[in-house]
This record gives sequence, structure tokens and C-alpha cells, in this order.
Amino acid sequence: MADSTVTIVGNLTRDPEIRYTTGGAAKASFGVAVSRRWQNRQTQEWEEQTSFFNVVCWRDMAENVAESIGKGSRVVVTGRLEQRSWETENGDKRSVVEIVADEIGPSLRWATAKVNRNERRGGSAGSGGSGGSGGDFGGATSSAGTGTGGSGDDDFSEEPF
Repeated sequence: MADSTVTIVGNLTRDPEIRYTTGGAAKASFGVAVSRRWQNRQTQEWEEQTSFFNVVCWRDMAENVAESIGKGSRVVVTGRLEQRSWETENGDKRSVVEIVADEIGPSLRWATAKVNRNERRGGSAGSGGSGGSGGDFGGATSSAGTGTGGSGDDDFSEEPF
């Protein structure tokens, strides 16, 4: 089955939460609100709809995200859709569709950013690559870091678990 690639632009609804697997891999999760505005042709009134998405990222990217962005930051996220299913302690079945990020960066529509490239961290492969860290890039003139693609020699064959 082919990956479903999506790109969204929106604001973080909560600070990234970083956790580590038993193997030591970092996983950051956060929410992004995406708003769409349009003018109703019949009433000439402006209408708005907001959609909310859960985003996760792994390894170096997760650590860069946790250091670089916070609630309210406007970001561009590109990744793939993945569905997770589990059973609660009460036996109820649950599932969620989330975006597993391949790239995350600041939106420069109403902000500026300064990229600080990190030294390559050892022992970690997969998504994330080299990136930068810096301040929050949610403000109109704030500086910030963002992950960059790295040098192109990343090993993407390793699964997150």
C-alpha cells in the first residue's frame, strides 16, 4: 500500500511532548490546528472551519522539535498518514489517524527564522536527520531553528521500533 503523503500549515495547539522508547528513541507528539476561511457566495459573510491533527516525529527530529517550537508556533508539516489501533483497559477498541512527520519547519508567511545546524548525533538513524535548534518561531519577528534534510546519507531502513 502506498504512503498517503500530506502537507499541512497551521498553529501548534500544545507544546510538543517528548517521550523515549525502551530502546532510547525519542518520540515527540503535538497537535496542529489548520484553519480555512472562505466567503459564502450567497450571504457574502466570511466563514471559517478549523481542523485538528495529531503529529508525531521520531529521533533527532523529535528532540529538535521539542527544543524549537511551542504552543502557538506556526509550522509546515509534511508526512504520511498512519492509523493506530489499541484496546483500553475496559476492553473498548480505539483507533486514531495521525501524521508521522518527515519534515517540520516554521511557516515564514508572518515570521522570520534563523536555522542553526546541529552536529550530527551518533547512533540514530531514520527520520529526522540533522537539524537546527533555536528559539520559538511562532512570533512575527522571532528567530528559530528547523530541521534540515541532512547530508543525504541517512539510513531509512530502520523501523521506529
